[in-house]
This record gives sequence, structure tokens and C-alpha cells, in this order.
Amino acid sequence: MSTIINAAQQVAESPSEQKARLRKVAAATIVGSMLEWYDFYLYATMASIVFAKIFFDPGNPQNATLLAFSTFAIGFIARPFGGILFGHLGDKFGRKRMLVVTFCLMGICTTLIGLIPDYATWGIWAPVLLVVIRIIQGLGAGAELAAAAVTSYEHASEDKRGSQGAWPALGLNLGLLLSSLTVYLLTLPGDEFLLAGGWRIPFIFSIVLVGVGLWVRNSIPETPDYQEVREHEPLPKLPLLEIFRNDLKGLLVVFFVAIGYNALSYIFKAFSLAYLTQYKGVSANITSLSVTIASSIAIFAVPLFGHLCDKWSSKSVLIAGGLLSAIFAYPFMSLLDTGVNSWIYIALGVGTGLLAPLMFAPQGSFLSRQFPTVTRSSGVGSGREVGTALSAGLIPLWALSLVSTSPGHSTEGVVIIMVVAALILIVAACCDQGGKHSLSRN
Repeated sequence: MSTIINAAQQVAESPSEQKARLRKVAAATIVGSMLEWYDFYLYATMASIVFAKIFFDPGNPQNATLLAFSTFAIGFIARPFGGILFGHLGDKFGRKRMLVVTFCLMGICTTLIGLIPDYATWGIWAPVLLVVIRIIQGLGAGAELAAAAVTSYEHASEDKRGSQGAWPALGLNLGLLLSSLTVYLLTLPGDEFLLAGGWRIPFIFSIVLVGVGLWVRNSIPETPDYQEVREHEPLPKLPLLEIFRNDLKGLLVVFFVAIGYNALSYIFKAFSLAYLTQYKGVSANITSLSVTIASSIAIFAVPLFGHLCDKWSSKSVLIAGGLLSAIFAYPFMSLLDTGVNSWIYIALGVGTGLLAPLMFAPQGSFLSRQFPTVTRSSGVGSGREVGTALSAGLIPLWALSLVSTSPGHSTEGVVIIMVVAALILIVAACCDQGGKHSLSRN
């Protein structure tokens, strides 16, 4: 019913009004994902290069690196709680309010990280404060993707839900581009500048993104789907309980897609940086340039993959991404193992620039369509973030530990993880139940 009313409302708009509304929605969803992944790359880079030396005892470098990456993982422990809490609130009070709240949590915490005193100044309290801020930040980040994806999906017309659902994926890669380019410029003089305090600059700079993002998000209207449902249907008191009763299969689909995708994505984007820095002696300047190249490719790839979702279906595009990632697992690690700059650029250009977007671009529409409007925010937020916490927070650390403990620092175990993750994603995508809640194939 809400789909029909949504279509009627959009027809009632003039073309110029609809275009203005969608521009605002695009900016609001893109800027949030942009900030989340701006922080992601900054934190992953600084954890592998800087944080082990300034927030932990530098006497044991390998142990300090693992501890630094543990703080990266800790942020993901809070994500499921954020996804469940803010997903529930999104279904109870609207998508727009949650877009603003989650953005504030993420943005302010990113800025505060840049102001934390180092280990030499505060001792053990420095990493303790870092962990506390990461937990709070994780609450906001845990709801960001669900809020952005659902908002994009519910503002779209039926024939554009694939391409408009890809807007968060575009924000992701814009964030990667901005952060990696920033790190590249900061490391031109060498890593010494970062260690001397230069690492703080991009974190503190993020306050500018926060100001712009809040202004944009406050300007968008509530989604047509949610407005109509709230006016014409009773909202469930406990949306997540309603999902367990009626849409458990959809919740499991979202959960396992998140596990498979994030395991692959975070090996492409996070593990690779630490591996290259610690075991191949590759400088931050090279790794940041490789991510800059990859994210530049992805900015053009995401709209194409979103268009393919409208043409073929988000399910088909998602499965294609999983299959190609499984095939590329061994070549990816082989290219990184060379330690040669040109091969590193190719490895990350394909993995981060093409395959990760191929799996992420369909998710805005694919995940949203697993649930009806009244429980959509809770379903996407809860299922995705529990899966993300189990994979994205632990897989890079697990992969790094496998390399650290294996004879000759072999990466064969990492290849196996990637193939298994791809198979999980493919099987989950094949169990799509989106047709139950949408007349559209996307």
C-alpha cells in the first residue's frame, strides 16, 4: 500500500520539486557515508602507522600494532547496539531525526580523537580515552548506513531504487578519496611528520564536514513512505520483535550479506594497509596513494553499478560481486606480496575500486527491500550491524594474526577467509525475500 501512495505523491510533485527534493536527499545521504568512511580510512591508516607508537608502549612494536588494531575493532563492538537502538528510533520517530543524531555522534567523536593526549603525556589514560571515544563513535556509525540506505530507498521511485540506493556507496568512496588524499599529502615529507603531530590535522579538520552535513541533513523532508505509513497504519511498539515474528528470513539475509561483504571489504581496505606497512615495509605515502587511486575509480564505478541494479536487479549485481571477489582473492594477495608499488596500485584498484563497490552499491536497495516500511529501519540497522561487528571488526585483526603467527608470514589463510566470505555473501543473496515487500524487482 505504501508503495502505491509513495508513487502517487511523487506524481503530484512537479518535476522541479522532485528534482530539488532528490538533490537534498542525495547530498544528505552521501555526506554521512562520506564522514563515516573519511574516519574509517584515517583511523585504519593511523592505527597501522601512528597509534601503536603514540598511544601504546612502543617497546614491543608488533604487540603495540595489534593493540592499536584492537581499538579499531572495539569501535565495531558498539555498532550493533547503535544499529538496534537507532534503527528502533528510526521506525518510531522517523528517518530524518536519526540521520541528524547519528551524524553528530560520528562527527564530534572523529574530531575529539585528534585532541587526545599521547601515551607519553597521559600514560594508560590515553588509550583508555581513545577506546571510550571509539565506542561512542561506534554507536553513531552503527546506525549511519541503515539510515542513509533506507532514506535513499524510500525517497526513490520504483524504477530508480537501485541507482538511488547506491548513494551511500558513493559517499563511502568520496570519504575514502578525501581521507587518502589528505594522508598522501601529509606523508609527502615522510612518516615523521605524522608522528610529530601531523596525524591530528585531518581528524580535527572533520569538524568542517560535520557543520556542512548537519546543515544539509536538517534541510531534507521525511521520506514519503514513512509519512504515509505513519498517517495510515499503526506503528509497532517493538519493531525488532515484529521482525522476529514475520521477517526472520529477511533479517538473516541482511546479517549474512553483511558478514560476507564486510569481511571482503575490510581485507581490501584495512588489512591490506597494515600488512603492507608491517610486513612489506611500504610507506604510508604509497598506501595512501593506492587508496586514492582506488577510490577515484570507485567514484565512477558506483553510479554504473547502481544503474545495473535498476537494469538487472540488485540481487544479480550483488552475486556478481561475490563471485568476482572469490576469483580475485588469490591474485589480490599475490600482488600485495610482491611489495612492488605498481602491483599494489593494481591490487587495490581492482579490490577497493571495483569489487568492493560492486558488492556495496546494490545493498541500499537490496537490504531495504527485505522489510516492510514499518520495520525497515530496525531490520536493516540490526541485521547489518550485528553482521558487520562480527566480520569487519574482527576479520582484519584475525587476518593480521594469521600472518603474524604463520611460518614465513604466509597469506594463504587470508585467501581462504576471502573465498569463504564470498560464498557466504552469494548464498545469502540467493535467499532474497524482497519480492514479499516490494512490487519492484530492485
